[in-house]
Amino acid sequence: MTARIGVVTFPGTLDDRDTQRAVRLAGAEPVPLWHREKDLNGVDAVVLPGGFSYGDYLRAGAISRFSPVMESVIAGAKDGLPVLGICNGFQVLTESHLLPGAMLRNESLHFVCREQKLRVENADTAWTTDFTAGQEIHIPLKNIDGRYTADRRTLDELEAEGRVVFRYLDVNPNGSNADIAGITNAAGNVVGLMPHPEHAVEAHIGTGGTDGLAFFTSILKKLVSA
Repeated sequence: MTARIGVVTFPGTLDDRDTQRAVRLAGAEPVPLWHREKDLNGVDAVVLPGGFSYGDYLRAGAISRFSPVMESVIAGAKDGLPVLGICNGFQVLTESHLLPGAMLRNESLHFVCREQKLRVENADTAWTTDFTAGQEIHIPLKNIDGRYTADRRTLDELEAEGRVVFRYLDVNPNGSNADIAGITNAAGNVVGLMPHPEHAVEAHIGTGGTDGLAFFTSILKKLVSA
């Protein structure tokens, strides 16, 4: 049976179709989910894609967090449903308290768009098993509220528990604490990151190659083996 991965669309979401294509290229079935609907349609995993969801002018992800679909996503995540938040999706996950910390305006106060080098720190989450710990990858990055921030206790816990999943290399593009580009919850089923893996799934597009495809093949293998 083909794995079914839901892709949520909020008003202002930009990368839902790109994410659906990435899911399809990995061999799973993408299932569009509208933010106003609570029903997840029996999907096996959920992706909150990037963009600029409505209400971001208040604080990124602050209003989207209260969309009806998030009630089901939060409940599902607490029961083990794999959830990936990309860029704005990462912001929504922190606002939903599925991941700790907060996303603030970039240190430069400018929008950043670049190919970004990352180091994989944790290859044991539901979304990263096709990577190896210490692997260096290139993933496109585009954000203005991408500065990951948390208090010292939270940062120490993330480090001690191996919950930093990705770290920026060569340059920290937004001033994130400890060069953090992505984190996971304690169970490893919820992952959030700022860079956009859905934009690095086809070799003939961009300069990032296909490093991003491993996110989607990882979850597919996880679901097939479950």
